[in-house]
Amino acid sequence: MWQSSPPGSIYDYIRVASFSIGPDGLIEQWSRRAAGLFGIAADEAVGLDPVEAFMPAELRVDGRRRVGEILDGKEWTGLVPFRMPGEDTVHGLAEIYVMPSGTETGERAAICIVVDVRALRRIETDLAASQAIFGQSPFAFVLFGTDLTVVRANQRFATVFGGQAADHRGRTVDDYLARPEADRLTATLERVLETGASVTDLQLIGTAPGDPVSRHWSMNLYRVHSGSGRPIGIAGLATDVTRRHIAAREAASARRNLALLNEASARIGNSLDLETTARELLDVAVPGFCDLASVDLYQGLLTGDDAPPGSWDSLRQESVGGSAELRRVALASAVSDALPAAAGTGARDTGSEPPVLGAVHRFPYNSPCAIALRTGHVEDVPGDDRGFVQSTLAVPMVAHDTVVGLVQFSRTKGSEPFGERDRALATELAARAAVCIDNARLYRREHERALILQRSLLPPGDPVAAGLDIACRYLPGNTATEVGGDWFDVIELPGHRTALVVGDVMGRGLRAAVAMGELRTAVRTLALLDLEPAEVLSALDEVARGLGTPGGTSSGGSGGTQWPSRAAHKSREVDLSEVYLATCVYAVYDPVTRRCTFANAGHLPPAVVEPGEPALMLDVPPGMPLGVGGEPFEEVEVELKEGSLLALYTDGLVESRDHPLEEGLAALRRALVEPERPLEDVCDRVLTTLDTRHGEDDIALLMARIQGLPADAVGDWRLPREPRSVGRARELARGQLLAWDLGELVDTTELLVSELVTNALRYGEGEIRLRLLRDRTLVCEVWDAGLVQPRRRRARDTDEGGRGLQLVGLLSVGWGSRRTPRGKTVWFELALPDGEPAAEPTVEQLLSMF
Repeated sequence: MWQSSPPGSIYDYIRVASFSIGPDGLIEQWSRRAAGLFGIAADEAVGLDPVEAFMPAELRVDGRRRVGEILDGKEWTGLVPFRMPGEDTVHGLAEIYVMPSGTETGERAAICIVVDVRALRRIETDLAASQAIFGQSPFAFVLFGTDLTVVRANQRFATVFGGQAADHRGRTVDDYLARPEADRLTATLERVLETGASVTDLQLIGTAPGDPVSRHWSMNLYRVHSGSGRPIGIAGLATDVTRRHIAAREAASARRNLALLNEASARIGNSLDLETTARELLDVAVPGFCDLASVDLYQGLLTGDDAPPGSWDSLRQESVGGSAELRRVALASAVSDALPAAAGTGARDTGSEPPVLGAVHRFPYNSPCAIALRTGHVEDVPGDDRGFVQSTLAVPMVAHDTVVGLVQFSRTKGSEPFGERDRALATELAARAAVCIDNARLYRREHERALILQRSLLPPGDPVAAGLDIACRYLPGNTATEVGGDWFDVIELPGHRTALVVGDVMGRGLRAAVAMGELRTAVRTLALLDLEPAEVLSALDEVARGLGTPGGTSSGGSGGTQWPSRAAHKSREVDLSEVYLATCVYAVYDPVTRRCTFANAGHLPPAVVEPGEPALMLDVPPGMPLGVGGEPFEEVEVELKEGSLLALYTDGLVESRDHPLEEGLAALRRALVEPERPLEDVCDRVLTTLDTRHGEDDIALLMARIQGLPADAVGDWRLPREPRSVGRARELARGQLLAWDLGELVDTTELLVSELVTNALRYGEGEIRLRLLRDRTLVCEVWDAGLVQPRRRRARDTDEGGRGLQLVGLLSVGWGSRRTPRGKTVWFELALPDGEPAAEPTVEQLLSMF
């Protein structure tokens, strides 16, 4: 078959058959189309009577009459049921057009054209369906030809793009879409026309005539064929999905906001540093929420003022000159490294440059940022004059009714502007960061107070002790850790002895510092009683247990506290949950004997380095920490060589997460080399060698070099228990003082020595021992075996005695008594002469003894 007509002809859908009838009324010619329609070949059909062969019996009479009329020259058109030869039932319905014709001899014949009515009905149905799709479909329907121009469009399409449906014939996609989208649709149409592959849900963005709002369409494309299978165009079905797109965008925005809030919960507030918290906020917001952002905090907040300037009362009192001073603490940009300074000027209407990172500034009084700070509400900041920033939200950072600062979120042009949902998210992000910053502020204030308290309780300057060269170091933990309860102390004891103390309260914060102060005060008080080291720790354990009970009472001992009510019992449980355990090592050094007595309450062992020997850890029984109770403490007495080095320390020096305790102790022993170097240098070497910058805990280090008192600085004599020993004691004291070139103290010393020896003879027991010690002061000690401690009292006017201890207290710098393993010691101390005449007692002082 060949044809010159274009594809899509009507003859592609219906097939017209023809045959001819001769003058005798029989079939004379039979076309191939007729053979296909009736199912009879030409050699079988030629010569048949068409009426007899194809018409039902009941129609044959009328059929012969019609054939006769046609052969007489009359045309006829009509519907004729037909059957197949040899069948009785009707096979189909044919529309026949019969026209008279003539033969070569002039006889009359007829030509018949036959069309199957069923094919016509299918065409009518298809046309009706096509009309329904184009005319009644609620969707925009368009048919593109092979040249990609619009062949047909329905009224819905015309409603969207204007005019009538017929007006769109011949248009191209460039008439409906902007260049990028038009090119994309054209390429898709060409691909569908070439490959025949359908395209579903092609997303297109454009605007309808007269509507500036962008619309979103979903388009399905498929290739259309003629009845012969030849491509004749592309059909497109477009659906407006703008609402669906908006809903999906809002859902995506909600999911993004929830994800941002979840990320904010995880990332903001991991540090107790204000600037770090501000940077954590911007790390979450940029670029997930905005393109540019900045954080300004009140300067008073950063400098540690007790009354933050962001409280509502102070905000209402701001002058018209502008907001209170703020400091820009954080900037972030997702656009360019050169652009963070463009974010958040807060004063674009003034033409001023935005503050740089770290700058202290004020917002103009009527600027949106200042208004946001005063009202506590989000304000919109106009875009900058350069046309770079599209919109900015100035969000006050409010925590517990206090404005701590301002965060500004900015989006550049080309980004989606902020909506109400974004304002709510910005407020939530700022509020979360504000709470963390306020918590950091409160922590820092408590941390600074605890640090001040802790440092105020440490010995001021460089401690001085007889027979010891002392150096000490204290390193607080970093700002990320709370203040600990580490402390050390150097306490002068009678007889030029020295108590060395290092302790560590388990816990952190202000309470730990307060507990440390109470324990340190208790240690000093107990040391003044001149108790043995084990006794000091036992008494200190009672004090530590008292810190964890209501009212500070100890939980041990008889007659315990009675709890009158359930509420009191609950209070006790709460208080007991705040028990502060502590470790402590207490050592007493005697410079005369160079012996040091240690007692340990759960603390790390002291380190000792003797000249020419490696460092070692003293084997001091650790005992239980203070506050546990129930276990006695043991003492260890060690004789230290001249020039030895003694180190007491807390666990922050040798323990961290990075290495076990044993490695830290080994590192400390390796660092304690060259003990003959200056003690300050040794301290610095220890802190430099060990990992002391981890900041996990406070570090206290107390080092002492053993020197001992020279033999010529000690006078020691034993006296028999007889009256003449009083005079002998005066003679010995006079001779020793003159040998020491302390003649100015002879008279006072003789008088006071006479009083103490006389009391030892009168109230004491056993042999009497007299000892004079010269160091920074002169100390006189009188020993005896009696256990009764002397007690100072006021003598009555009629008493002839009883004024000896009053005289000792009047003429000496200090006096006291202490127990010894074999009795007691009574002592007094005199200041060494400084060239000035000694002050004589006043008349009132002398009369006060009577």
